[in-house]
Amino acid sequence: MKVVAFERSVQGTGASRRLRNSGKTPGIIYGSKDPAVVIELDHNALFHALRKEAFHSSILDLEIGGKSQKVLLRDYQMHPFKPLVLHIDFQRVSATEKVNMRVPLHFINAENSTAVKLQGAVVSHIVNELQVSCLPADLPEFIEVDLANIEVGHGIHAKDLTLPKGVTLVLHVEQENPVLANARIPAVKAADTEAAAAPAAAAPAAEPAKDKA
Repeated sequence: MKVVAFERSVQGTGASRRLRNSGKTPGIIYGSKDPAVVIELDHNALFHALRKEAFHSSILDLEIGGKSQKVLLRDYQMHPFKPLVLHIDFQRVSATEKVNMRVPLHFINAENSTAVKLQGAVVSHIVNELQVSCLPADLPEFIEVDLANIEVGHGIHAKDLTLPKGVTLVLHVEQENPVLANARIPAVKAADTEAAAAPAAAAPAAEPAKDKA
C-alpha cells in the first residue's frame, strides 16, 4: 500500500493544532540508521486507510518528496470521541532484518466442522491476531485458521497453525501457545438435549386394576 506524506519544518503543540485544523495529521518516521523525520499527511486519506486491515499489517510504501521508503505502521492516536487521527508513527524496515508484527487471523471452515454441523456447537474466536517474526518480504497480510476439524470441548492453539514460509511465532507466543478458538455446546441446547434423552418410562406406571369382590 502506498502512503504519501510531506516533511514538516514546524513542530510543537500549537503547530500540530494548526496542522489538524487545516485537514492534516502530524506524524513521524523513525528507525534504521537514519534520523527521525517529522511529517504531515492528508487526514481524510489517512483516516480511510486506517479502516483497512492491510494498512495495519503490511509493509507500506511511504513517499516523501518523490522518494519512497518501506515502513510499518507502529502506532496512532485517535481523538477520544471525534473521528480524528491526532498523530501517527511509522517505522522504517530493512529487507535483511526481521520484524515483529501483529498479523490478523482469518477463521475459515467452521460451518463445515462436525462440531457445528452435527452437534450444534458454537465456535468462539478467542484471539484475533498473533505476533509473528519474519523478514519484511515474508510478512503475510493475514493468517488463516482452519476450523474444519475443531472438536467440541477442544480448542485450536497457536502452535496448531500452519504458518506461511519464513514466518515464525515470536518467543512468548510460542511458549504460551494461546487458544485461538474453541467449540462449545450452548447451555440451552445442552439442557434441551438432556431433557429429550430422558426415558419416557420415567412417568409413574399405572396401578394394576383390582379384582371386583
